[in-house]
Amino acid sequence: MTASTPLLVTFGLYLIAMVMIGFIAWRSTRNFDDYILGGRSLGSFVTALSAGASDMSGWLLMGLPGALYLTGLSEAWIAIGLTVGAYLNWRFVAGPLRVYTERTHNALTLPDYFTHRFADNRRVLRIFSALVILVFFAVYCASGIVAGARLFESVFGVPYAQALWYGAAATIAYTLIGGFLAVSWTDTVQASLMIFALVLTPVIVVVSNGGIQPSLALIEQVDPTRLDWMGAGGLMAVVSAAAWGLGYFGQPHILARFMAADHVSSIPKARRIGMTWMVLCLAGAIAVGFFGIAHYAAHPEAAGPVSQNPERVFITLAEQLFNPWIAGVLLSAILAAVMSTLSCQLLVCSSAVTEDFYRGFLRPNAGQRELVWVGRAAVLAVALLAIAIARDPDSRVLGLVSYAWAGFGAAFGPVVILSLVWQRMTRNGALAGMLTGALTVILWKQTGSAMYEIVPGFIVATIAIVVTSLLDRAPPHEVQVTHQQVRASLRENPH
Repeated sequence: MTASTPLLVTFGLYLIAMVMIGFIAWRSTRNFDDYILGGRSLGSFVTALSAGASDMSGWLLMGLPGALYLTGLSEAWIAIGLTVGAYLNWRFVAGPLRVYTERTHNALTLPDYFTHRFADNRRVLRIFSALVILVFFAVYCASGIVAGARLFESVFGVPYAQALWYGAAATIAYTLIGGFLAVSWTDTVQASLMIFALVLTPVIVVVSNGGIQPSLALIEQVDPTRLDWMGAGGLMAVVSAAAWGLGYFGQPHILARFMAADHVSSIPKARRIGMTWMVLCLAGAIAVGFFGIAHYAAHPEAAGPVSQNPERVFITLAEQLFNPWIAGVLLSAILAAVMSTLSCQLLVCSSAVTEDFYRGFLRPNAGQRELVWVGRAAVLAVALLAIAIARDPDSRVLGLVSYAWAGFGAAFGPVVILSLVWQRMTRNGALAGMLTGALTVILWKQTGSAMYEIVPGFIVATIAIVVTSLLDRAPPHEVQVTHQQVRASLRENPH
């Protein structure tokens, strides 16, 4: 289709606003610490919405509604698992990680934290964890590129190969310019836009169907199994969907938000804000896909784009049910979801290249200005790699996200959790957990099993950490003392 004037205006204003925020953040970025973690200055509100927006990428408005539209209520277990996992992550990981990273040489990145937490003087953990970040984030970033390309392809009628570049350009620009502060501030705006779209759209869809009961009747006519919470896949499918929640404990871009909070006392308020936002957004995404089944059962003549690709259901409903000006705002929410996650992922990859490879091995005495510019160059390099991965026009957003999510969840999740609560955990135990978690995900994916690869990956990694640590020598005395101090500080300042 050809974009209307309202769409061009709303998209244009939105993109200009995001890039302007990048320039404002540039003025507040004085050194590499500011570029990577914003100087640990985020308050509760920004921490909450930035963590949520960086988590909920284009899959929230495209992948998840598409899965519900195609399969039915059984896919809602993904949202249920994510909600439980996110709450546990806020409750038991956010505060301890914020304190621990500050106590371990003011660690700026996850590899940096692992290195100092386990006194890894040989820096093996730094190398391997940075490699895991680069490999799986290349795939994760590609999912954001695909989502943005689908949006520009659908709305502006441009070829997919051309839409790839349009969807990525603005995100690369403000991340390149403003670093962490730009990403966090734009995330706050984008999270507000996303929740507006996901609250309004399902209400209008249900009203257009004549209400909830008529909608359910139409869905039953299409396929009664879509009303079944267990679905055709049975218990294994439910477990696999709910297991998405395990991934939260190992996502570097989300954990970075916890590390950047201004104080551990900000975490409880941020948790309440973040969880409220998340539940409303997930419920809206589920409702869009589910009640979209009823809408296109009643209007089959309008279902062409959705029949070709179910992940377009939100886009198509917004275009068909709303005034062009409102549709422009709603579709900007997809761009917001894509940009918010892609930007923070690019920044985490940049920090891995700059902090963990460049300064860690090549230029230990590099100046702050030099590091910032190397970080910017790394953002551009990783973005170009993600665009190359995303060039396949048959790519699916949810498929790319699920693979990267499992990789991080299994490789880092058990390591992060046990490192915060278990004093006896060793460097070799952490390395064994990362290796077995990442490899299990990669190998399990090749088997074609119906079980989501994060489940065996998480289990195997946890066992590897415990067994290897118990067989290993006890951690150095200073490592154990730091752990005791962190736990004591948390008891004195409960979060």
